[in-house]
Amino acid sequence: MGSMADRRVLATLLLAAFGVLAVGHLAAQLAGATRLADITQWLLMPALAGALLTLTARPRPRLMVLTLVALGCSWVGDTAPDLTDGDAAFLVMVGAFLLAQLAYIAAFWPDRRRSVLLVRRPLLTAFVLAVAALVWACAPHAGPLLVPVLVYGLCLGAMAVLATGVHPAAGVGGGLFLVSDGLIALDAFAPGYHLAHHGFWVMLTYVLAQALLVLGVVLRARETR
Repeated sequence: MGSMADRRVLATLLLAAFGVLAVGHLAAQLAGATRLADITQWLLMPALAGALLTLTARPRPRLMVLTLVALGCSWVGDTAPDLTDGDAAFLVMVGAFLLAQLAYIAAFWPDRRRSVLLVRRPLLTAFVLAVAALVWACAPHAGPLLVPVLVYGLCLGAMAVLATGVHPAAGVGGGLFLVSDGLIALDAFAPGYHLAHHGFWVMLTYVLAQALLVLGVVLRARETR
């Protein structure tokens, strides 16, 4: 019992740290404090993954393990691009987050029959239209990055669709992930796109997406226990 209580305390501390880091990062985005924004972004996914680890005991289900893998790949996507620049940085980011999406897809696949693939079909149409609109806006200007961007967009859409089968919280998280990465794609490839405080909105939707995906995974694991 003591170890369980200790895990809950540690999980609470890690979730609080994630919240503080998220608020600090978003404030840094608004203030243009680039260095602080970088440092806080590097620490976001480790805090969230640590909370997920401490919220669950061994043996952890496949859903949990693959979600941890996805968070690890997301951390690489958050940090590795800072080691390079230009197209190389963009490709590193896309590659890392592609692996994250594949891990999420593998994690969510067993619950596909509960997703909008078979339930609430109008929502599936909305996801398909959103991905199609992004491709239509970005593809003509993607140049040599067209193929990786298309592959990533399809995997991102698949993840968002499958997340709806895990838990409603995860479904919202998947949709927000689609919004966050859609904003990145528009900024990179759509001429004329402009959103005030673009980085703030990208990170706000990203942080909420990851937090809700983790929440949905935890709640789903408790349902099936």
